[in-house]
Amino acid sequence: MSMQRVGALALAVVFLAQPPVWADVFGTGPNQFTIDFVPIPGGTNPADTNPSGGYGIVSYDYRIGVYEITNAQWDTFVAEGRGGIPLGSSYSTGADMPVNRRSWFQAAHFVNWLNTSTGHQVAYQFDGQGDFVPWAAVDAWGGTNLYRHKNAFYFLPSEDEWVKAGYFNGTVLQDYATKPNDTLQQGNGTSGIGWNYYNNGVHATSPPGPWLVGSGSEELSGTYDLMGNVWEMIESPWTDPNYGAGSFRVLRGGAFGDPASALSVLPRSGIAPTLENPYYGFRVASAVPEPASVTLLFAGAVGLLWRRRRHT
Repeated sequence: MSMQRVGALALAVVFLAQPPVWADVFGTGPNQFTIDFVPIPGGTNPADTNPSGGYGIVSYDYRIGVYEITNAQWDTFVAEGRGGIPLGSSYSTGADMPVNRRSWFQAAHFVNWLNTSTGHQVAYQFDGQGDFVPWAAVDAWGGTNLYRHKNAFYFLPSEDEWVKAGYFNGTVLQDYATKPNDTLQQGNGTSGIGWNYYNNGVHATSPPGPWLVGSGSEELSGTYDLMGNVWEMIESPWTDPNYGAGSFRVLRGGAFGDPASALSVLPRSGIAPTLENPYYGFRVASAVPEPASVTLLFAGAVGLLWRRRRHT
């Protein structure tokens, strides 16, 4: 067997051992930044009768952000030109803190800019008055998801995409998004293990609040802080009986002030899409780059940045 063949096989083992991380580049010049993604395969799914109430069924390949979007990434988006959307200020400062106190509408504009700045179709539609407008079925993702355009490349994860990325181990949905042989435990933001949640009267950090993204344990699919830190705003609608169908958006994952039960696969809540709250942040998902072939994946591996943890 040639050395070239041996090298290819060794590289294949590396990719099979842990999911590759794509670092997509956005912005220009001093405003350039990256978002790291890990792939989530669509070939297998949990059963329809899974304990999450049927969530987590996704038949296509996609990618999920390794980290929650940070203040630094948001500030770069603003510097590049945000189109005049109103802005608040994050409860927690610091470049690598998860951006928070942003509304779902503002997160949608951030995602739209990720698309337009890289030559893709916007994911979310707004009218001239700044109001959200669903897409017609002919333009909708899969013909049924009227919130997302069918040709969008970057988007907020749907509830199914978020649940599958966090809790599906290839066979079933786990109760928590922990890696094999890991157990849910409270971290402290400096040890590199655990999660940021409220446990038996004790917060993970002092003073209580979000910690730098990636400060705890790596999760099942290669993500960080899917559980705890801040609630994550999801693309999917949450129906509030007081306001009508689809008027709210889903929240998932729990935050720094919530007990461990909020971090499990079952809890879900809703948020008005205009509300800004220090407990709420978001991460980005995306389609798989084309051509998504194993050959090209191996060819690009030499320059691939393997960042399994943002902070050491």
